[in-house]
Amino acid sequence: MSEQQTKRQIILSADSTCDLDEDLKNRYHVNYFPLHINLNGKDYLDNVNITPEQVYQEYYDNKVLPKTSAINVEEYMDHFRPWVEQGCEVIHINLGHALSSSYQNCCLAAKELGHVHVVDSGNLSTGTGLTVVAAGKMIAAGMDAEDIAEELRRTTTRRHASFVLDTLTFLHAGGRCSAVAALGANMLKLKPCIQVDNHDGSMSVGKKYRGSLDKVLVKYVRDELSKHTDIDPELLFITHSGIPQEYIDLVKKTVEEMMDFKEIHITKASCTISCHCGPNTLGILFETK
Repeated sequence: MSEQQTKRQIILSADSTCDLDEDLKNRYHVNYFPLHINLNGKDYLDNVNITPEQVYQEYYDNKVLPKTSAINVEEYMDHFRPWVEQGCEVIHINLGHALSSSYQNCCLAAKELGHVHVVDSGNLSTGTGLTVVAAGKMIAAGMDAEDIAEELRRTTTRRHASFVLDTLTFLHAGGRCSAVAALGANMLKLKPCIQVDNHDGSMSVGKKYRGSLDKVLVKYVRDELSKHTDIDPELLFITHSGIPQEYIDLVKKTVEEMMDFKEIHITKASCTISCHCGPNTLGILFETK
């Protein structure tokens, strides 16, 4: 690679569904591209002019959930073009391809423009955010864009995401589980753990917990952290879709009792994620070595 190429500025970009907090977003100079939220025929931009609370309220009032839509090729090109024309390299990190066609559209835009390196996070929410943070650290270390993208793709399966649902009502309303399953789980106070496949971002039901949310969350945290012997202690996310502070504090305390993380960041999920999970959903997300 020529000396001129190594000096090109690298821009870090990501789908808004990476759900970083303002601290990390600013620390690594992350440029968000928001996904679309269509509610009652009106198009919104995720977490720009609509919030999860508005989504929940619309469902409670009118039993209507929004439809989410991918970023199209032209939108991505408009997003990247100014940086490419300025002589920059762009690294863009997408929501897992099993969850959205945004990744495929982003690849088409990148091929058209050049100098855009697209990474499929194979994940969602701050599972994607872990990849964004890794990219930010590599940029700060002076690596070139192509090498960063290759390393990110190689290590996506080290990033682990899961979360516990307090209710199946929203999954059922969005057509992702049957009425019988939702009713049965809610009546039995079952709170399923959703595991994210870090190869493509697809989701499956893991352990089904029973009981009050406080007891379930403690069991869940202990189970997830006990699964791995090689957890990277640099960073852990506690990500939720809107939940009382007492539960966040309980989860943080449980994490700290089990492991000493250098940084624990508490973040709130975007509308794209929250509208499928419903309120009181919470997960811990971390990397292994």
